[in-house]
Amino acid sequence: MLGIIAHHYVVNSGLTSPNSPLWQNVLSGPSLFLLVLGAWGKIGINCFVLITGYFMCQSHITARKFIKLLAEVMFYNIVFYLVFLLSGYEAFSLKALIKALMPITSIAQNFTGTYLVFFLCIPFLNILVHNMTEMQHARLLLLSSFMYIFFGTVKLLPVTMNYVSWYIVLFFIASYIRLYPKKLFDSTRFWGWMTSITVLLSAASVVACAWMGTKIGRNAPFFFVSDSNTFLAVATGLSSFLWFKNLKIRSRFINIVASTCFGVLMIHANSDTMRQWLWRDTLNNVGMYGKPMMVYHAIGSIVGIFTVCCLIDLLRIRFIEKPFLKFWDTCWDGINKSFTSFETKFSTKLKIQG
Repeated sequence: MLGIIAHHYVVNSGLTSPNSPLWQNVLSGPSLFLLVLGAWGKIGINCFVLITGYFMCQSHITARKFIKLLAEVMFYNIVFYLVFLLSGYEAFSLKALIKALMPITSIAQNFTGTYLVFFLCIPFLNILVHNMTEMQHARLLLLSSFMYIFFGTVKLLPVTMNYVSWYIVLFFIASYIRLYPKKLFDSTRFWGWMTSITVLLSAASVVACAWMGTKIGRNAPFFFVSDSNTFLAVATGLSSFLWFKNLKIRSRFINIVASTCFGVLMIHANSDTMRQWLWRDTLNNVGMYGKPMMVYHAIGSIVGIFTVCCLIDLLRIRFIEKPFLKFWDTCWDGINKSFTSFETKFSTKLKIQG
């Protein structure tokens, strides 16, 4: 999540806009620092989805789990829309209101919408992976990886990627690791080295592409980590996932903080209005470019945003989510019986018509 916030610090703040001072001397120290700092967003997303796939392939998606996720999304959508509206920072518009009330506005790029749809697909994906042989699973991995990673990296042969289907590919990868343990998957030393190597290669690719951009007149420093299905983004995300999986860290503190990470994303990347207020008007990232305090400003902003958002989400969990889920638990039996009755009647009707 820190990597994702760092990515947003650079790409959502105007620092990478065409007229930004960052591009005026792209090979300068401040520019290269910011470009490397902002290279980890898609890698972080890959890690997040791999973790989901690894655990959920052996678990069940319940209505309670989904409503918990959905309620978190809706809570932050509505609360921040009202905050910006009532403070006068954002003018009222029907489009903005509808967007605030809709948990899913896009299933192409928007992470929240794509993740919610992917989450609903998991029960069906579990049926698939648990009824395949290991060889069939491996072949599916090779096929889907070739389609998404090869064509996603070799830009001369582009593939139009939908993030829901990409998350499904990551689910296939994570579920294979979980369902078919291998000695290689459990090597802490190997994956530690692979993480170090892929992180260095990712950072080096940003510097190399920034240099190449000055030769060809095109700014594309994130070429090899620009999207989740590029080779380096996948290799770095998968290596770090396997490394930390094998470290066997047990920490109540980490678990508490980890429970807020989705909320951290929901807060600081809530909307275009939030991005404008946070990165451009409040922190003024562009204005800090090249200043003596720029590095401290960047690191302090990233850590500070993570900490503040973490504390906000802990308060939401304590005072909003827990009471809501207690209420949900008391109502769910009735809702489930009504839905089951409707489903049975509908199924019977279809059989009669058939």
